[in-house]
Amino acid sequence: MRGLVHIYTGDGKGKTSAAVGLGLRAWGRGMKVLMVQFLKGSQSGELIAAQKLGETFKINPGTALKKFTWEMNKAELQEAAAAQKKQFEYARKESESRNWDVLILDEIMAAIQQKMISADKVMELIVNKPEELELVLTGRNAPDVLIDKADYVSRIMEVKHPFNKGIQSRTGIEE
Repeated sequence: MRGLVHIYTGDGKGKTSAAVGLGLRAWGRGMKVLMVQFLKGSQSGELIAAQKLGETFKINPGTALKKFTWEMNKAELQEAAAAQKKQFEYARKESESRNWDVLILDEIMAAIQQKMISADKVMELIVNKPEELELVLTGRNAPDVLIDKADYVSRIMEVKHPFNKGIQSRTGIEE
């Protein structure tokens, strides 16, 4: 089966959830799934669940961020950028390994937007991926060049969100 490229983008909630759902469906059909996360902060519910699924559904969360990027000073931003570059290099190597049927780059668009990873590097990964690898990219503000290259693009739009009413993220629902 030829692997395709998916993008989940937009300002609405559910991009990572959609990617995890796709990954879980693939895993249920015997496929091996790797999710590589970018610019994530805490141990999320999906990470805890994947640890229970075994080695055929793996999440690499990278270095957890202690702050949002807009709260970081220059040195902290440089450290975060170095960590994201390391994550991307790991993802690139794994994409070429043929060990996985599905590769999810969660919040890669945020790393692009923060200029920690270039859209050109992501395009290079897309172009050079093994033909059978299914590739899923998530995050707000996907660059047009990646949207044009993808086979599936879902733009998830916020209509309402409880954060706007002062309700913080809830364990098990948003994290």
